[in-house]
Order: sequence, then C-alpha cells, then structure tokens
Amino acid sequence: MEENIENSPNEITSENVNFTARIDLSPLQESIEKIRAEIGSVIVGQHKMIDQLLVAILSNGHVLLEGVPGVAKTITAKLLAKTLNINFSRIQFTPDLMPSDILGTSVYDLKKSEFEFKKGPIFSNLVLIDEINRAPAKTQAALFEVMEERQITMDGTRYVLDAPFLVIATQNPIEQEGTYRLPEAQLDRFLFKINIDYPKLAEEILIIQKEHSLQNHGKLDNIKTVLTSEEIQKYQALVKQIIVEPQLLEYIAKLVVNTRENAFLYLGASPRASIAILNAAKGYAAIRGRDFVTPEDIKEAAIPVLQHRVIVTPEREMEGITSVEIIKQVIEAIEIPR
Repeated sequence: MEENIENSPNEITSENVNFTARIDLSPLQESIEKIRAEIGSVIVGQHKMIDQLLVAILSNGHVLLEGVPGVAKTITAKLLAKTLNINFSRIQFTPDLMPSDILGTSVYDLKKSEFEFKKGPIFSNLVLIDEINRAPAKTQAALFEVMEERQITMDGTRYVLDAPFLVIATQNPIEQEGTYRLPEAQLDRFLFKINIDYPKLAEEILIIQKEHSLQNHGKLDNIKTVLTSEEIQKYQALVKQIIVEPQLLEYIAKLVVNTRENAFLYLGASPRASIAILNAAKGYAAIRGRDFVTPEDIKEAAIPVLQHRVIVTPEREMEGITSVEIIKQVIEAIEIPR
C-alpha cells in the first residue's frame, strides 16, 4: 500500500523552509553600504574598484592601484582612510628615499646615554604609498617583512605593528623614466592589483559638475567615519568563518595549478595566490550578504589576485596578449563545481 505524502505536514517545501544565515552579516553589510555611499559622494563610478578595496580590507590584504595620473588613485585611498577611524599615514616614494625613512631609525639619546628607536611612518594602520615604483630596489625591499609579517626587525629588536595594518600603493604604468620596476617578490605581497581605467563620457561630465559645485570646500570635508579599528578586526574575523565547500577549495587549486602548466605563461602563481583567492572570495561573499562562497566569488577574485603574480612568455607578450586575457582563458577552461 502506497502512502500519499503529497499534503503531508512534514513535507519540506520552499514555503515551509526558513533559510537563515549561519553567520549574521547584516551589521557588516550596513557598514559596507555606508562606506560605499561616503566614497561615492566624491568618486564618480569606479564601483568595482571600491568593492575590491573593501574586500581587501575584510581579507586583511594589501592593494596595488595602477593607473595613469589623474584617475583618482590617491584621493580614493584618502577617502577610504577618512571613513575608517584608524591611524593613517602617507609616504611619497622618491628616488632618494631610504629604508630608514620608512621604517624608522635608532637615535642616540644624550640624556639617557643610549640609542632610542624612532618609529617611521610605516607604523600606522592604513599606509598610502604614493608612486611606489619611484623608490629604488633597496627601499622597496624594506617593505618585504612588514607587509608579510606585520612586523619589522631593527637592531635585533622585533616591533609588531598594531592591527589592522593595510598598505595601499599606487603606481603609474606609463611613465618609465626615474622609476624602478617592482620585483616579483614585492608584487606577491599584494592581495590585489587593481587597474583603474579612464571614466566614460557621462562620468567625466559628472566629475566636472561635482568639482564645480565644491567651490571653496575640500573633497574630504564632509566625509563621515563609519568603522573603528575594533570593528574592522571583528569583521575580518567574521569573514574568516565564511563557509567554503571542499569542491570549491579544489576549484581554487585547479585554477592556480593551471597557471603553472599554461604554455602562455613563463611563471605561474604560487600557493600564496591560492590562499589569496580563498580569502578574497570570502570577502566577496561577505559584502554580498552570503555566509558561503560560490564559484562566482572565486572567479571575481581570480583576476585581481593573479594578474600581477604571473609572467607572460616573451613570444605571447610580443603578440600583445596580456596576463588578464590568459587568466580569463584559464577560468573558462576549468570546469565549475556543481
């Protein structure tokens, strides 16, 4: 005898299932929307870039902004800093900048008859490094330890930086005179490389209108603070808890391994890139209000994470093929988990 369960009260349907998020992300989402609104009151367009910066903060990663002069790289970083109630410092990289100008130096105190360490501008929560490729290799190398380990070692003493610690660096890809190309080891320290393009015509008109309406007011005058240092750290810890299914972890690994086996690439991505994609994908899920990662989050994170970590072969570079195009081909070649 067959039992009719069509109208059974215990049957699971879309009407009687309450999908509740396992992690409460509503306060985080509210804060993200407020930051978007504050930055959007000055910056026209560039929504993708703003989201990438927010994901980087939630993922506790550094960002390299690349674009021609005048596309709001520096002002965006300063606006973001203004929305966060944390210490902010700006370092203008120049050809004569020394490592001690960034990290700090030991000064002899005549009263105490001993050396005292004077901390440099890197001892901050959010550090804007303007035109990072203007400084020579030895100055760039001074950032290796601090960006990776959030500490510096000076005269045998270890100094741990206060959390959160984030670096936003800018560089101009066009100008070559008086610049020093960032080595692969330095580029690998950045979670994202974000390429900023020119605005469209409608956006350009709006930019001019906003500038005209400012009159004697500064761009940063009316920007409100949204998050404190403690809240940022709390949200970063929350993002770490975002759920990732085992098949998606395998999907990330396949993407990265494929870059090492790709005939168009001279250098593939390292395991650090796999971890970066994982953390960034969690960040994308969080700002979209989900407590789980989807393949779309991974695909969204893959290009800004990988494009500066791979090197195109000279033959393909001569043909005008870019790392972004190859990464897109890699993403399309890997089967999406179901």
